[in-house]
Amino acid sequence: MTPAAHALLRWSLVFVWLATALVSVVELNGQSRALLVSLPPAWSSIAGLAPSLILAGAAADAALGAWMAWRPGRAAYLAALVLMGIMTLLASAIDPSWWLHPLGPLTKNLPIAAILLVLLQDERAKSP
Repeated sequence: MTPAAHALLRWSLVFVWLATALVSVVELNGQSRALLVSLPPAWSSIAGLAPSLILAGAAADAALGAWMAWRPGRAAYLAALVLMGIMTLLASAIDPSWWLHPLGPLTKNLPIAAILLVLLQDERAKSP
């Protein structure tokens, strides 16, 4: 992969993670909270922790975005892949209908995973 292509993929993911962190905080008492408050009764104890959970997720997103911006590499890409996988599984358990949303809040994670795998492969190819 060319250095320009690698940079384009990396910076697009930096943007995704930092924007997600910002939007989560901006929407703390809006869409972010509504998602957790709409949990099924079995998950009702989590709804009370909504602000803390949202802020923790936003902090994790911001940390990943910053890590990929300033110290990119295999560890950052792998951490992003793992966190995205965990968040996707949690979101799927909370509300599987997000997979059918026309704007793709969960389906977008499939191409993001592909980009992360390409970046990981490119990093491995650079290593001796």
